[in-house]
Amino acid sequence: MSFERAPVLPTLAQLRALLAVAEAGGFSEAAARTGASQSSLSEAVAKLEALTARPLLRRGRGGAVPTPAGERLLAYARLSLQAAEDALHAAQEGGALSGTVRVASFRSTATHLLPPALAAFRTAHPGVRVQLLDGETEGGGEALVRSGQADAAIVIGEHSPDLRLTPLIVDEYLFVAPASRGTHPVVPAELGQGPLLLPGGLNSCHRRVMAYLRGCGLPADQITEVGEDSVILGMVAHGLGVSVMPRLALTPQPGGVVALPLPEPLARPLALATLPHRAGLPLLRAFSAALQGALACLPPDAAPRPGPGPRPAPPLLH
Repeated sequence: MSFERAPVLPTLAQLRALLAVAEAGGFSEAAARTGASQSSLSEAVAKLEALTARPLLRRGRGGAVPTPAGERLLAYARLSLQAAEDALHAAQEGGALSGTVRVASFRSTATHLLPPALAAFRTAHPGVRVQLLDGETEGGGEALVRSGQADAAIVIGEHSPDLRLTPLIVDEYLFVAPASRGTHPVVPAELGQGPLLLPGGLNSCHRRVMAYLRGCGLPADQITEVGEDSVILGMVAHGLGVSVMPRLALTPQPGGVVALPLPEPLARPLALATLPHRAGLPLLRAFSAALQGALACLPPDAAPRPGPGPRPAPPLLH
């Protein structure tokens, strides 16, 4: 009986080196971030390039960037490293948890929803580190979860059939105006008169509000983009415009403004997104439970409406 020689495969260390250099943009920065020497990173990448028989990084004075082949390999490198970590995490079932959970979030949810959840999670699982990522960059939280750059993300829970979405809360959008306006009901014309102060065009709130305006047949030609929610609220308080913002971004509501229901309701159903085959990992189950518990403890006057009850996590292996 004869056996074929097993093919030589890349090691996790080689994949990790390529990923580190690609994310850092160069060998020196990757060495500084990881604590490895430049020579060891260079050697690991060189061996990986020898295995693939093609260059994976384009080196220059400005650093190193992935070649097209490198970009393709990086997608699988992230999945391979994630699978190796998940194998260790799966073994923690029934015992103390350790490792890192990377969570992408909107600014408003990171400010008002995550802190109590993170505090409870750290108390229950002191061996786990939580890393927060900006959920508005690089295609949003869904893209970060799909690529393996985030383990979980707080997202608007719509139209993501490839992700497992655990409903959290329904966050209502409100019309925000100077307090001098009064509290009489909002009419559609007020939204089109401007100036309407909104976050930048790549922000999910901006896109959602713009779609709302189009659906109501309202002009959207007097939009002023402002980067920070606090700046928008300060400008509104001083009569420099109006805004449409989710309730969480208004918590606590500052003085000098009123926040009123829109003529037609608009809301964002927030959910915790994970990859379906990872949702049953002990680390992610524990984080989801801590987040659900923190939401249940929010003061009634500060909490948006709760979402539907969470679906049970799937079995770890299927």
